[in-house]
Amino acid sequence: MYKVRLKEKYISEVVPKMKEDFGYTNIMSVPKITKIVVNVGLGRIIRDSKDDLKKIATDVENIVGQKPVVTKAKKAISNFKTRIGMPVGLTVTLRGAKMYEFLDRLTSVALPQIRDFRGLSKKSFDKNGNYNIGLKEHIIFPEVGKDDIKTIFGMEININTTAKTDEEAYGLLKNIGLPIVDKINR
Repeated sequence: MYKVRLKEKYISEVVPKMKEDFGYTNIMSVPKITKIVVNVGLGRIIRDSKDDLKKIATDVENIVGQKPVVTKAKKAISNFKTRIGMPVGLTVTLRGAKMYEFLDRLTSVALPQIRDFRGLSKKSFDKNGNYNIGLKEHIIFPEVGKDDIKTIFGMEININTTAKTDEEAYGLLKNIGLPIVDKINR
């Protein structure tokens, strides 16, 4: 097993800081990240050709380091032009070392590639201590070959934590290095 830089930072820096800030007496009560779920909605991309599905799946696999699962429509909805069994998205659940590696690449390499990036919004927490990030373009990741891109797609990244409140989750993700700001001036 190889060393993961972000996990070492969590153990050596974040846990003592969280114990000091929130008054935890036990190390096991300190919140931690349990999983990261990456979702890609295919929408009208998939209606054009089936080759795009394979290309998008390989791009997602290169970005996250794990093969995505194709999610299929459970109902036929005529307004969205979907039929039962039609592919409508891709999803990947990351845990363990791959999760920390992806989060490290996201914070240190991909997010600074966003044009006019001023930080992530603090309003993206749900009430259970989880954080959601929406990206409009997948080309911010260096793993994607920029010369052979046919379609640009967005993705949603859900960071699930064991924090009970949004304040605890904010402290955890801020100490890990996620660039979350209070107010974004646009």
